[in-house]
Amino acid sequence: MSQKRILITGAAGFLGSHLCDRFIKEGMHVIAMDNLITGDLKNIEHLFKLEHFEFYHHDVSKFIHVPGHLDYILHFASPASPIDYLKIPIQTLKVSSLGTHNVLGLARVKKARVLVASTSEVYGDPHVHPQTEEYWGNVNPVGPRGCYDEAKRFMEAITMAYHEVHHVETRIIRIFNTYGPRMRLNDGRVLPAFIGQALRGEDLTMFGDGSQTRSFCYVADLVDGIYRLLMSDYHLPVNIGNPSEITIKEFGEEILKLTGANQKLISLPLPKDDPKQRRPDISKAKEILGWEPKVSRAEGLKITFDYFKSLSKDDLNKVEHRKFA
Repeated sequence: MSQKRILITGAAGFLGSHLCDRFIKEGMHVIAMDNLITGDLKNIEHLFKLEHFEFYHHDVSKFIHVPGHLDYILHFASPASPIDYLKIPIQTLKVSSLGTHNVLGLARVKKARVLVASTSEVYGDPHVHPQTEEYWGNVNPVGPRGCYDEAKRFMEAITMAYHEVHHVETRIIRIFNTYGPRMRLNDGRVLPAFIGQALRGEDLTMFGDGSQTRSFCYVADLVDGIYRLLMSDYHLPVNIGNPSEITIKEFGEEILKLTGANQKLISLPLPKDDPKQRRPDISKAKEILGWEPKVSRAEGLKITFDYFKSLSKDDLNKVEHRKFA
């Protein structure tokens, strides 16, 4: 039997790099693709020496050519943090529209199974809590987050169309807040922002009164969910996340305790369309995939904090203004 080959787009990013590690361990030949707008080769440089790993520096919004057969495609190319998609909204829209079109076309030609990375942001500022896959969402298409939220909603729609019309084997994952090593301290998300501020001796900045909630899933758990979904026969969207919900204020207090920092939490004005509640209903993942998160928040935060402590002072001091939690 020939070795399985998998293409992973967005491979130099936080999630993409962990997926490269997982599928190398599964014995597959991994073809990594990234245009490095937000990705970093440092995340995958440890794989370059391996015989069954190769890297393509390419923008998936342009025509994709990969020689040889492909068994699987994971489409994870996309800015995923507010800092990024507010700075490059057009590229964000293109990678989830033109890029997904190109990936699905490649999957059709190669007869490959494709999994696309959607997001809890398709639920917008939800009126249903916790969020189930059947909920259609409450999204502002012309608001500041619209470039990301609507791009992902289109991604799901065109993926379903290719499944129905061209019979492409498709999988759709809706990812909730995920954290772990290789996150960028300056990517605008709440966890690296809080830890970065604590390490720099700054006060931790939360938006509003901090009563909005998030649910944080450790990256190893998420990667396992992705693997199980890819190998399943289920083609409709599946939530993957940790249903352990916490307010931003409580989370900031956890970070202060973890880091031993003496700073305080301070409040900034609440941004437009910032979701008030975020918690996945993972009933489908449990039933269909036999998946649920294993890593506690305390355990995952300790590993992540140790990673951030190991960064250089230059990395620690690369700060951009955070716009969303």
